[in-house]
This record gives sequence, C-alpha cells and structure tokens, in this order.
Amino acid sequence: MSQQMLRVDTQPDLRRRETRSRLKLFSGGGNPQLAREIAEALDEPLAELTIFRYADGEVGVRIEESVRGEDVFVIQPTCPPVNENLFELLIILDALRRASADRITAVLPYFGYARQDRKMKPREPISAKLVANLLTAAGAERILAVDLHAGQLWGFFDIPLDHLPSRMTLADYFARKNLENLVVVSPDVGGVPRAREFAKQLGAPIAIIDKRRDKPNQVKEVVHVIGKVYRRTAIIVDDIIDTAGTLTMGAQALHKRGVGAVYACATHAILSGPAIQRLGASRIEELVVTNTIPLAPEKLIDKITVLSVAPLMAEAIRRIHEDRSVSELLER
Repeated sequence: MSQQMLRVDTQPDLRRRETRSRLKLFSGGGNPQLAREIAEALDEPLAELTIFRYADGEVGVRIEESVRGEDVFVIQPTCPPVNENLFELLIILDALRRASADRITAVLPYFGYARQDRKMKPREPISAKLVANLLTAAGAERILAVDLHAGQLWGFFDIPLDHLPSRMTLADYFARKNLENLVVVSPDVGGVPRAREFAKQLGAPIAIIDKRRDKPNQVKEVVHVIGKVYRRTAIIVDDIIDTAGTLTMGAQALHKRGVGAVYACATHAILSGPAIQRLGASRIEELVVTNTIPLAPEKLIDKITVLSVAPLMAEAIRRIHEDRSVSELLER
C-alpha cells in the first residue's frame, strides 16, 4: 500500500511577501498634498496618472505606466466636491482593473456619504451602502479608511477593510501640551466610544453633551452636560466638523457650566458654510484637525492647527503590501 506524504509549508507568509508584486501609489485630485506626503514617507514615487475633463464635463483618466501584476494603492478622499471626487475615484479604479493590476486598494482618508448610513424616514436611501457597492464594482479589492463615522459602515463592504483611528495622532499632540485637570467631552451620545478611547490615551475622565437636533447640520439646543466639568480644561472630541454648529454650541454650554478652557479636535475638517465665522467668534482656544481633507488657505485661521496623518497611513499601506497586521500598528 502506497502512502501519501502531506507536506506542510512552514513559511507561506514569507514566500508570499517575497513574491509580492511591486507597490505602486496613485493619487486622485482630492488631496494630492497628502498623497505626496504618504509617498515620501514610504520612499516611493507617485505613479503617473492623468486626469482630465472632456468638453462636456465628463471625467477622463489615463494610466501613464504599466500596472500589470502590481499591488496598487489609490489615495483619494471623497471630500467636497464629493461627487466629483467620488466619480473620479471610481473611474481610476476601473482603469486600473482593466489594466490588469494584481490588487487594488482604495485609500480613503475621508469617506463621503458616511453620515447617510441608515434610514431615518420612509423612502430614504442608505447612500453609504450604495457608495460601498460602487467602489467594489469599480474594482476595489480592499479599503483603507481613516475614522469612519460609524461602526456599521464596516459591514457595508463585502471586501476587506482596514480602519485607522486618528486618536493616537491627536491625543499625542494634546499630551505634549501638558494641559492640567483635563476632561474629554463627547459632543453627543453617539460619540461616547470615540471620546472614551481618546480619554484613555490621556488618562482623563469623560463628559457628554446631550443635544437635540431638528434637522441635519442644525442643533436646536444643548439640553444637558453629563459629567464633572467645573473648572476643568475640556477637550471636545469629534470625527467630523462640518458647519461647526454642534461644536461651538457645545463650547458655549461648557463655559456656562464653569469650564476653565475649551479645546477641540476632529479628524475630518469639512468646515462648510458658516463654520469659520462660528469658530472665530467662539470661545474655543484651539481646534486641532488632521489633513485627511485639504483646507483652503482662507480657512486656516489662527485657532486651527492641522496635523498630518501621512506617517500613520504610510505605515498601514506598507503593512498591507507586506501582508502584515495593521491592527498591531494601533495597539498602544
């Protein structure tokens, strides 16, 4: 009787990394400065890509070098103008797929439509799920995102998703300021998990602002502040600042309750409409944001400090390319 020997490969991951195709980085038009910083941190050039508009306004894309068999990463936040940047990303993904790239990862520093993640009323769409489907259909095989608005968004994707919270970058900045008697404040109940993780980094307690909202981007009134804030230095922590109504009203409520000073931080600074005017007139000492969304020069007022997430994203891209754990990067 013949016997079959089962041969066990003890180093499959090493061999796969040795044969992994070359890493290539592409940048869309959404945030080319961040893409350049990521490329510099990886010591890799940005690959050649031409984006143009036809006479009727349609988006055109041309990949200017071979990507056959390559491990490709496309860096493109779907920030305002959201639809322009989103459709540009979809077309780039399609072009790369048709050019026979080995693996395509969509790198989303900011994921537009993330706040449309549920049906609030009958006959409303779940736009975030639609966008997830579009990215997959266009050719994305993996997603790398920074601070998704809600945990359920992970389940909207049928492909692997790596999630990078920016709390380490932001918390490290505040730790270096050596602020005393801190309290970390969540601007709403939904943001409590985010505030708790941030407070853990700083070794501070948390408080919560209870608010009522009549319509999107409108806060009717601050109802209550839950937690001890009197004579403390407060840091309001959020993921997105859009019109800054929630933030500035929260800061006002904290001052009424005896807070000594109010700082704020957020990952994604959209700062649309009256946001800059509101921030300028508010009693917020400093607003710290990241560069997931590019800020126009007129929005860079003295109160705003911008931190780069390029080192964090570059290391995540390196780990994905080398088939190493991304979660280990976040263990602190």
